[in-house]
Amino acid sequence: MRIFGLGPTELAIILLIVLVLFGPKQLPKLGKMFGKAMKDLREGMEGKEEEEEKPAAMTEAKDEAVSEESKKSEETTV
Repeated sequence: MRIFGLGPTELAIILLIVLVLFGPKQLPKLGKMFGKAMKDLREGMEGKEEEEEKPAAMTEAKDEAVSEESKKSEETTV
């Protein structure tokens, strides 16, 4: 099993180094921070796609509103 091109030995060495650097008490906090960052990243990417769709819908709504206003102004001038 290879994750990011790393084998189990390389992953074990990296985890050991992280454990030595941060200590066992900090690992749960690091895990929570990493998980939250991944969640925020995923939500941000999904939100960006939704934002790209909204301007098109908003411009259509604005066009409709402008056309309705022009019709109303034409009716009042007649």
